[in-house]
Amino acid sequence: MKTATIRIQRDDEAALQNAAKGFLAAWKTGEAQDHVFSFASPEQLFTVLTPKRWTLIETLQSLGPSTYRALAAALSRDVKRVHEDAATLIEWGLIEVNEDARIHVPFDIIHADFDLRSVA
Repeated sequence: MKTATIRIQRDDEAALQNAAKGFLAAWKTGEAQDHVFSFASPEQLFTVLTPKRWTLIETLQSLGPSTYRALAAALSRDVKRVHEDAATLIEWGLIEVNEDARIHVPFDIIHADFDLRSVA
């Protein structure tokens, strides 16, 4: 089962340390580690994962590998706009294009992990 974790990590040093730990674990075990998408702020997260893009991911997970047209029809959206949103998600690695030129979500589970804490 392939899992992705989405997190907000404001501390660049901690983000690099976590990435290094994942790399070392993969190197030592020879096994792929869970993929982590780290965002520097809630603003960055919500710029990439807009409500329409999140719905696109959910719909694509339920459809399986799909053409842009079929996905747009399932979402009741314009193909051009779906293509634009998919391009952003592909750029970030949240969805991929397979050998049949169909887009798909390469993760069985996408887990969001972040806290909102008071300053005081």
